[in-house]
Amino acid sequence: MKSGRAHGRRGLLRGLGLGKYEAAFRENEIDETVLPSLTHEKLKELGVTALGHRLKLLDAIAALR
Repeated sequence: MKSGRAHGRRGLLRGLGLGKYEAAFRENEIDETVLPSLTHEKLKELGVTALGHRLKLLDAIAALR
């Protein structure tokens, strides 16, 4: 099941053109169960420094709910 979660995370990031963050999400064990808890501040901690990238991610996460 873990690989399915990783695939979903990769798919989300790649689908948004943000695949460069895959390693940070993997290293911090961010999967679909944690995604809804992400905030602007937490994304910054993960290294997502560009505001536009954070907004894209948060919008996509909200759409998954």
